Amino acid sequence: MSADQPVKTALVGFGVSGQSFHAPLLTFVDGIELAAVVSSKPDLVKSKLPDCTPYTSFEEVLEQPEIELVVLSLPNTLHYDHAKKALLAGKHVVVEKPFTITSAEAKELIEIAEQKDLKLSVYHNRRFDCDFLTLQDLMETGRLGKVHSYLCNYNRYRPDIKGRWREQDIPGAGILYDLGAHGIDQALCLFGTPKSVQAKLRVQRKDAAAVDHFHLVLGYDDCDVILHGNCLSTEQGPRFQVSGDKATYITYGMDPQEDMLKAGGGPARSDWGVEAEDDWGTLYDEAGEGKPVPSQKGGYERFYAGMRDAIRHGTAVPVSPHDAMQTIRIIEAAYLSDKETRTVFL
Repeated sequence: MSADQPVKTALVGFGVSGQSFHAPLLTFVDGIELAAVVSSKPDLVKSKLPDCTPYTSFEEVLEQPEIELVVLSLPNTLHYDHAKKALLAGKHVVVEKPFTITSAEAKELIEIAEQKDLKLSVYHNRRFDCDFLTLQDLMETGRLGKVHSYLCNYNRYRPDIKGRWREQDIPGAGILYDLGAHGIDQALCLFGTPKSVQAKLRVQRKDAAAVDHFHLVLGYDDCDVILHGNCLSTEQGPRFQVSGDKATYITYGMDPQEDMLKAGGGPARSDWGVEAEDDWGTLYDEAGEGKPVPSQKGGYERFYAGMRDAIRHGTAVPVSPHDAMQTIRIIEAAYLSDKETRTVFL
């Protein structure tokens, strides 16, 4: 395929995630053409994406030779099966996070992609959050010094059970696979693979069936990484609280891109990926004096620009599937740690 031809892409799944978090990015990035959508509601697809061809059959879209990239925006239990079918059909694949339910499934998908020389990646979009990019820059430039304490919170107040698949007693459900996967991936970006995992998982809400509280401690030689999340916090607390021997960085609130996408906006907005000054994090120096740190510009669309370049120019995919598999390994270790009330060494 010519390097200047757009990567014809099929989006599989057109629920909230497909409509709000993937389609707006896929239609924005130059060199990507969202050509097909697989959905049980083809009329909805046509009303929102009139230039796309709707399909009701996943297998039928795999038979289309012009489709090069398949994006899977599906419930977690379907990730492995659909990704495997797409790879065996000769398609490059993006899987919504979490990659798979088990690391064995992830390993098999990686092996198939490598055997068939196909690009495989996982949509860990929070690598492109404003606050995380800012934290990454502070660490890389040495402004924090040697980091010894790291806390990342994903706290929300959602006391009512809505009965969605994420809240059912099925494999891959619960907030550790959902929000926890983001926190784990970010920690892997900053610190690499931990030596150990210690976890406490709970089902706290009335009538809840899936994990809705997690507290993980990832052990490294010189730093403990604490990842915490639950659905019963009326105050979110700090999003990041990271201390080094030179300074501490604390930030509150969530990146604005998700709310913009939910509201129907996207990368074409002039304020896309720009965090309001009131939401900037604070850097506290050795004297305890705090100063706001301008947030880096976020950009979820960079993920799909990276996939385009990987397919057309052979560059690395934006999120390595090996990294995404490590996230699943840590989730597995967390469940084992909680079950056996012990630290699990990787």
